[in-house]
Amino acid sequence: MPELPEVETVRDGLARHVLGRTVVDVAVHRDYSVRRHDGGPRDFAARLTGRRLDAAVRRGKFLWLLLDEGAGRGDDALMAHLGMSGQLLVRGPAAATATPGTVADTPDDAPDGAPDPVAAPGPTGWVDHPHLRVRLALDDGSALDFVDQRTFGHLSVPDLVPTADGRPGGLGSDRPVVPGPVAHIARDLLDPALDRTALVDQVRRRRTGLKRALLDQTLVSGVGNIYADEGLWRARLHYARPTDTLRRPEVGRALDGAAEVMTAALAAGGTSFDALYVNVNGASGYFDRSLAVYGQEGRPCPRCGTPVRRDEFMNRSSYTCPRCQPRPRNGRW
Repeated sequence: MPELPEVETVRDGLARHVLGRTVVDVAVHRDYSVRRHDGGPRDFAARLTGRRLDAAVRRGKFLWLLLDEGAGRGDDALMAHLGMSGQLLVRGPAAATATPGTVADTPDDAPDGAPDPVAAPGPTGWVDHPHLRVRLALDDGSALDFVDQRTFGHLSVPDLVPTADGRPGGLGSDRPVVPGPVAHIARDLLDPALDRTALVDQVRRRRTGLKRALLDQTLVSGVGNIYADEGLWRARLHYARPTDTLRRPEVGRALDGAAEVMTAALAAGGTSFDALYVNVNGASGYFDRSLAVYGQEGRPCPRCGTPVRRDEFMNRSSYTCPRCQPRPRNGRW
């Protein structure tokens, strides 16, 4: 699943390419891709047609486009959940010059890592992606396509609700609102409105392991498995450290470590969105060459040279340096 830096790359690209544009037509090519929209495909299209895209906003891994409120329209937003393989592609006249690929079509159940095929140009001259699920035609002649090979992602137009703290809903807008399905999601470490002091206190009050706390999206959003491991390595803290044994500076180091590694990943991938394509593939992608411990089992720790260890964790894996991140003894410190 895309992590916060990948989703922020998408948000930034949308902010630069589609804001101010009006949706003139909506084509749902696969109903399943709007399954979370309560009114179904027809209502989804009706609520978007004629609406202006006013802001691109993100909280954690959730992304939405605020819609204009004029002419008695509802206070709602186009929300995208990218799932495992979802992409938002901005298509325009420049796409007509793209060279069609020669890779054969890849089935929806293809394994992770299978190449994305490119279809022949459509009647518009654009190169239509074979896994196109939803297309929003815009008033400047461009389009916003939702492409999703594995179909775990979805689009919807939910109503907006006030934020619990009265602060902006997320990065990209000053409005204190969020889509209803996002109301329970906590702020993320890159959100300017995050109350970091309160978050430190909340972490210390939990009776759980440190990594479990970092992955709890109702506590702090946007930290996934990759960046949790990398952040804890930077902080020199073990993932199993009980949160109620942590001192304030230690919690601060863990939060800083996760924020630093996500910021570095975002800087490395900030140019991956252009007017034609955004690469969001659910893997670390553009940042994987900079990983210190994640996926590095048996390789030397970049800091001390000790072989990196892999442990099973919540049906996934955790990677640590045994020397830099000593394991708690008997579950305590």
